[in-house]
Amino acid sequence: MPPHSRADEAPPVFTRAVASLRARTVRPEIVLEDIPAPRRLAPHAAAMSATVHADEEDAAFGRLIVLYDPVGSRDWPGPFRVVAYVSAELEPDLSGDPLLGQVAWSWLTEALTSRAAGHRALSGTVTRATTEGFGLKAEEPTTTEVELRASWTPTEEDDLSAHMAAWLDLLSTAAGLPPVDVADISRRPRPEL
Repeated sequence: MPPHSRADEAPPVFTRAVASLRARTVRPEIVLEDIPAPRRLAPHAAAMSATVHADEEDAAFGRLIVLYDPVGSRDWPGPFRVVAYVSAELEPDLSGDPLLGQVAWSWLTEALTSRAAGHRALSGTVTRATTEGFGLKAEEPTTTEVELRASWTPTEEDDLSAHMAAWLDLLSTAAGLPPVDVADISRRPRPEL
């Protein structure tokens, strides 16, 4: 994940923080890619995207951005800000669930807690979108997507690996992947009788 500014101009604390994002092992269903970081949000920024593949389809997509302002000219309670985005298609019967937003938000808060990713000033939104086809598209199935956008200030400054792990957990949950330490018995071949 290359920083927004030239590598030789980035402060060591930012360079270490960006390097710590690569310290995590990533599930085989998740493909990470460096992307251009936004240029106007902070003097130093780095960004990556992730696509989660499940059952031969793209089950979720996300972006993680790390912003660093050593001068503190932003309204953050620290020099770093982590910005996360996750989008996933859900089962159609979940589209009307009035608790969908709260449940999706809990995926993030539980991931941050379980990974001990210390944070302050957590904020964000959850959006649901249902797409129905009409006319020539009337035969297409109705789809429901959930999008979660969040940002927070990490309490750790040069090791963001727990925050990376929390984002990867959030992506996995949104995509409906089973936990890593649980076997998916539905995919095991049945014994012949």
